[in-house]
Amino acid sequence: MKKALLLFGILTMAVIMAGRGSAMGPWGNKGTGATRSWTPGKVKIFDYESKRVVIVDKIVKSEEEYAKQLPADVCMIVRKQGTEVPFSGKYVNNHKKGIYKCVVCGTDLFLSDTKFDSGTGWPSFFQPVSPLNIFEESDNSAGMIRTEVRCARCGSHLGHVFNDGPKPTGMRYCMNSAALIFKEIK
Repeated sequence: MKKALLLFGILTMAVIMAGRGSAMGPWGNKGTGATRSWTPGKVKIFDYESKRVVIVDKIVKSEEEYAKQLPADVCMIVRKQGTEVPFSGKYVNNHKKGIYKCVVCGTDLFLSDTKFDSGTGWPSFFQPVSPLNIFEESDNSAGMIRTEVRCARCGSHLGHVFNDGPKPTGMRYCMNSAALIFKEIK
């Protein structure tokens, strides 16, 4: 199964690279440039530390503000739906106990207890901290039909979700390390 998933990851990157042109950086594809508009408002998210649902303001910034806040490679992924090269991300082999948060706004996204080795080259999880903290939408880019995963608070692109993961959910949330920050929990 790992060899099949690795092959799938390599083929996926080949399709993405072919569809995006040759201007590839160290983080994978250069993105579609299709950042969707994000409107101000409130959103409910689950705060893992307090174990409560909280209502917070959405994070809405201009692309110029994001470019000042984030390194160019991270901005390409979270703002323009870019993708890391498989096995290049800093969290692929992270086995510490903790929580993965959105690199842009710090929203709690995934617990290390739900992380598994999918063999694809991207950090993979079988469920989010809460369905409130992410949203999913159809992604028809790169000649594929996939489900994109975004942060519910700031709208940042995190990765994609597939229905070939392990039990108990059967889901594989395949995330970009650059879209995440990790907070170790002792």
